[in-house]
Amino acid sequence: MTVLEALKIAEQRLGAIPEPRLDAEYLLAEALGTNRLMMLIDKSRVLKEEEKQAFEGMVARRETREPLQYILGSQSFMGFSFKTDPRALIPRNDTEALCEEALRHIRPGDAVLDLCTGTGALAIAIKKLCPQALVTATDISASALSLARENAQSLDADVRFLQGDLFAPLAREKFQLILSNPPYIPNALRGHLQEEVEREPALALFAGADGLDFYRRIAKEAPEHLLPQGQLCLEMGDGESEAVAGLLQDAFEEIRVLNDLSGMPRVVSARLRRSAE
Repeated sequence: MTVLEALKIAEQRLGAIPEPRLDAEYLLAEALGTNRLMMLIDKSRVLKEEEKQAFEGMVARRETREPLQYILGSQSFMGFSFKTDPRALIPRNDTEALCEEALRHIRPGDAVLDLCTGTGALAIAIKKLCPQALVTATDISASALSLARENAQSLDADVRFLQGDLFAPLAREKFQLILSNPPYIPNALRGHLQEEVEREPALALFAGADGLDFYRRIAKEAPEHLLPQGQLCLEMGDGESEAVAGLLQDAFEEIRVLNDLSGMPRVVSARLRRSAE
């Protein structure tokens, strides 16, 4: 079986997913131990038996709608490769808008807090890009934190990870910047999302009747953990920007809503009011 033949067969088997050919290419490149471009240069290459078996096994997993990133075992974020598996939510390209906004406000030596860290992508990327920042990350999930620590170790990023619900493990610590990509999907949508998303940890997805539970808590608790004129940066779900910005108005000023790469409102950025310090 050649590369071209293998791709055609896999594309047919994966016809129910959004981009069957693209996924087939990623999976075959993984099975061959190469990248997509190098693989596609030599479409007449004949697969070895062990390569064929590995590829067929991955295609079978993808047929069940297991996320591609879990099968491949990694996802790129801000130019870094992060290990991905069912312990945590898969990093999204849209979240790079949150990371970039946070980076605009960080100066050398700043204390930075990442809430609901998951794979650790935000915290680790910030530490890699601002090595002098003092980065802390929290998550309620012990399994997610174990994955985040593995990513930090593989990327040589000195990030402090603490287990707990939002600010719970931080006592009275204060930070120059707090950021978070919290759960923000309304509970009613459970069972109605893309099948791949439903395979990710529910703890990292759903946030009450309207999806705003975590934003309410962060808006209330963040002022106690921000230094004077500290910055808060949050990712939001589709259609949530007005509501999230509204929750911040009592304690924050200079509230800005920023779009992601698709042009959708994705990030709210705000500065702590002097009266709230």
